[in-house]
Amino acid sequence: MSKGTVHACDRAAAQVTASSRLEDAAAGLGTEIVRFSRLMAAWKQRAKTDGGAADRVLLARLVVGGDQRATDLAADAFLDLSTVSRQVRSLVERGLVARRPDPEDRRGSLLAATEAGRAAFAQYRRQRDAELAELLEPWSPQDRADLIRLLGRLNEDMAERQHTRLGPGGDQGAAVEQGDIRT
Repeated sequence: MSKGTVHACDRAAAQVTASSRLEDAAAGLGTEIVRFSRLMAAWKQRAKTDGGAADRVLLARLVVGGDQRATDLAADAFLDLSTVSRQVRSLVERGLVARRPDPEDRRGSLLAATEAGRAAFAQYRRQRDAELAELLEPWSPQDRADLIRLLGRLNEDMAERQHTRLGPGGDQGAAVEQGDIRT
């Protein structure tokens, strides 16, 4: 769409702003989150056919967050430990992740991105960033900055709420899979 285009979401936001009712804002946000979730699901489905959707999430956590135990990786990624274990096994077999003994607990192991894993993650990030740059090109610099700031705030609040609801050792199977824009 061109730079001067008025989007339906802009009209909806103007109505919410005009009413200033918390309930209206919640309903408007809920509608947009559902729509965004559907669009992200379609994008993720395409990524699955391109290969490596789960790889990107786990490699991002290891590259950005450093070496981790599988249990910590699962909690950080809001994924079930059995899912992470299967994915990690595949990543290790492909040389993207390495296991080493945990110096604090020799019974456990730490996972680390290998050089090949870091290179794969860098490629995923370049591809993602190129697609997002194309999407955001018609947006004004202020709109881009506002989106990043507000989406970051929403993500932080939602992550905090999710961690609070799960608590330490909570049921990760009930948690939703999520990605981190900072990855």
